[in-house]
Amino acid sequence: MSTRAKHIVVIGAGIVGACCALELVRSGHEVTIIEAGTPGERHATSYGQGCWISPASVVPLSTPGLWKQVPGYLLNPNGPIVIRWRHIGTLLPWLVRFVLAGASVSRVEGTAMALSRLLHDSPDRHLALAAELAVPELIRQEGLLYAYPDRKAFEVEALSWRLREMVGLRWRELDREALGQREPNLAEKYTFGILVEDGAHCVDPGAYVAKIVSLATFRGARISCVKATGFAFEGTRLLGVDTNNGLIKCDQAVVAAGAWSKALAKAAGDKIPLESERGYHGVISTAEGRPNHPVMPSDGKMANTPTRFGLRLSGQVELASIEAPPNWDRVDVLLNHAFRTYPTLAALQTVAVDKWMGHRPSTPDGLPVIGRSWRSPDVFYAFGHGHIGFASGPITGCIAAAQLSESQQCVDIRAFAPTRFKLTGHKS
Repeated sequence: MSTRAKHIVVIGAGIVGACCALELVRSGHEVTIIEAGTPGERHATSYGQGCWISPASVVPLSTPGLWKQVPGYLLNPNGPIVIRWRHIGTLLPWLVRFVLAGASVSRVEGTAMALSRLLHDSPDRHLALAAELAVPELIRQEGLLYAYPDRKAFEVEALSWRLREMVGLRWRELDREALGQREPNLAEKYTFGILVEDGAHCVDPGAYVAKIVSLATFRGARISCVKATGFAFEGTRLLGVDTNNGLIKCDQAVVAAGAWSKALAKAAGDKIPLESERGYHGVISTAEGRPNHPVMPSDGKMANTPTRFGLRLSGQVELASIEAPPNWDRVDVLLNHAFRTYPTLAALQTVAVDKWMGHRPSTPDGLPVIGRSWRSPDVFYAFGHGHIGFASGPITGCIAAAQLSESQQCVDIRAFAPTRFKLTGHKS
């Protein structure tokens, strides 16, 4: 509990902002949530993410030797990572940092250790939160399956699995027979699997986030349907959050606006190298031919997850401007791979597909930005979670509440400090 209650504005009502708001209300603060849209609806990145809640998601995208693959990413429109040519000039500074972040094994080991602090108990945190929300059916702990053509394909990813082992992850190996028993619709070409039994998934992320916001408001938080545009300061003291409908006075603010946090951080005096890692999903409504549990085929790098509304196919990466229009061919890539992964699904005459695109807020070093602004200690950042935002939402909320309540910290957050970019020569 804080020494005094404060009025804290939380900017953003995605999974991270929602959890921050809930934990701050728990801590006795007056909370206003700023969200221009309805929490949990299609506009939000949390709505469309891959549904996985995985302690295994500690491996950064940037690993040693990645620079050799960048030309291929520019040339291959169907690869797991796509870079749009016309945006390369804007993205280049971020890409240089991105490649350097994975330049050595020791660097990626440090990244994995830091991410593990946010992810190691993420399934348990979500199970507890879903029970508190009275929607335990939205979070299922049925394991997460990585499917490979054979053991050799698994061994190609030795570094990734060594990093996971280093942070304490445990898993079970499955042979072709065990794979078939677990996922009878999986193509026969997959003969080896890794089952992360502690892994969980959410069957309706939009409804789940909406429930978190609803609980926060039930306990006293208010929602303001405006757009945050900046901040008002007196020296280093925050006076309030500027919006398109005037100033909302407050003592402190949490910036949890996802990919739109970059502009707000700049308004607060911090220049953070944040870019949109555009993600797509397609949801196939049929129940025929699909997997029974979440599966990630190694040759597709995509999450195939059963949800309330059908099989959600998500993952892969497209780097482009946040304003660029969607490239729906990316969903076709996901669909075509799914048809190769599940032959029974491919045999259907027609399938109805719901297509979606959103913006993962991604830093070049693969770590979120969690900590106080360089300009003012009254502005707290909680954004840039990339692929782990959904899984790490609850613990990020606990961190924000502990920091702003000046209470005991639940996790070491030094690796996530916004000042790390200044220390590497980034000037505000």
